[in-house]
Amino acid sequence: MKEGIHPKNYRTVVFKDMSNGTTFLSRSTANSSETIVWEGDGQSYPVIKLEISNTSHPFYTGKNVLVDTAGRIDKFKKRYEKKAK
Repeated sequence: MKEGIHPKNYRTVVFKDMSNGTTFLSRSTANSSETIVWEGDGQSYPVIKLEISNTSHPFYTGKNVLVDTAGRIDKFKKRYEKKAK
């Protein structure tokens, strides 16, 4: 493995699946300004919001879950209409 190519600033964060509300604790270098209190130890951690995780993805669940595609399309259009102006 090459030296010096991996980030050093890993920290404990909570990932939250916004489609079903499932949360899990892991380590990441992703930035977040929001925090959440983890029910396991009562401490506050940064929260990273996910649209789909393994708890809601049809491949892992074996079920077709209705995903808010209309909301994602509207968010995409809003984001790129600002850049077009």
